Amino acid sequence: MNIRSLTRGDGVVIGAAVLLFIASFLALFSIDAVSVNGTKYSYASPGIWSSGPFVFSVILAGLFGAGLVVASRALPRVPKVAGLDLGPFGVALTVFAAWSALGNLFDPAGGGGGGVSPGAGLILSLIATLLMAGAAIATPLVPALQVALVPAPQPAAPQPYGGQPQGGYGYPGAQQPGQPSYGGQPQQGQAFGGQPGQPQQAPAPQPQLPAGDFSPFWFAVPVPRPLFSEDGSPTPIAELAPGTWYLAVEQRGQHLVAQTQDGRRGVLQDSSGIQRG
Repeated sequence: MNIRSLTRGDGVVIGAAVLLFIASFLALFSIDAVSVNGTKYSYASPGIWSSGPFVFSVILAGLFGAGLVVASRALPRVPKVAGLDLGPFGVALTVFAAWSALGNLFDPAGGGGGGVSPGAGLILSLIATLLMAGAAIATPLVPALQVALVPAPQPAAPQPYGGQPQGGYGYPGAQQPGQPSYGGQPQQGQAFGGQPGQPQQAPAPQPQLPAGDFSPFWFAVPVPRPLFSEDGSPTPIAELAPGTWYLAVEQRGQHLVAQTQDGRRGVLQDSSGIQRG
């Protein structure tokens, strides 16, 4: 599960699910002005968990729907049941929970008659399910809700595989202690760039890489894209998520060979619109 693939809209769904869970411990309805032997009393129902229909149609439907919506974005591969994606099914559950909560608002006691008013748990459940369903539906449509919930860290500029840091002590091209820099003035009795009493030697030529050689780089994808096996299998081995940086290690024609954070390698067939790090 990759939490960096979650969006702000998913964060609203998660927050609404927490609010719905809290509401389930509050009263479903209350009855005011009940007269017993001339004395008026007020009555608040037990917690929502005492009402089976409300628990199944609102609380559990909303919580399960929110879980499926979030899992469909966080998992690399969305599971299917009877050929149906669980993501849209989760959205439908959140809408059903909001609709059921709205119906209970008009008849909180199930035909309890006058003097019955919605309890704090019912009102809070309606607010939570409306937020949940609205965020689940609007996230694919509103760009502001599609922003990553956890921003990806900016990676440092990667060194090509096999490359060495430049200018450090002990690396090619770095000036060693006691060694004159090229272009300076030779000391008396010393050949240019050499040691005293030694013949001058030309510096060893450095191999030049062809201009078309590939250098690994970091990149991020604009939308979720599948990563296929290097053996050509049509089944994806992972899904690259927006907001996460991956390392391109090889180029094969128009395709890139990418490496995920857990070390898996695969072929990214669609590299259009990627962001280089």
